[in-house]
Amino acid sequence: MTMAEEFVMDIEDILEYLPHRYPALLVDRITAIDVGNFIRGYKNVTINEPFFQGHFPNHPVMPGVMIVEAMAQLAGILGFKTRGMKPSDGLIYYLAGVDDLRFRRPVRPGDQLHMEARFLKLRRGIGIFDCEANVDGAMACEAKLICAEREIKG
Repeated sequence: MTMAEEFVMDIEDILEYLPHRYPALLVDRITAIDVGNFIRGYKNVTINEPFFQGHFPNHPVMPGVMIVEAMAQLAGILGFKTRGMKPSDGLIYYLAGVDDLRFRRPVRPGDQLHMEARFLKLRRGIGIFDCEANVDGAMACEAKLICAEREIKG
């Protein structure tokens, strides 16, 4: 796809583009993609998430690091789609850095974490993405994520 268009990747499609599995998979659906430019998707946050057991008892809040990981996974899907590859082709994206990170509101069970990643550049296997996560239209998190593209050694 070269033009922005509404596009849906369901969980089966997502599993082809991310090597993550339960309990580390943090993207439930892709709602729009413009390959090489941006991607939108969401994570349904439920009380069943394993991290809520200890973060925090009687006041569950999604850990910030998990929000950043969810945005990184979304950016990874965009990276794979942009390169026309999948993890099965022997490629993986690692989160290599985070710049300009800000948390704006807590994310709690029952929230739907809407995320967007915009591709900024790729040089020598290092991709930079401008990412944000929102709940009910309110900014929850924003950051520039740096992802390193690497070959998986068999």
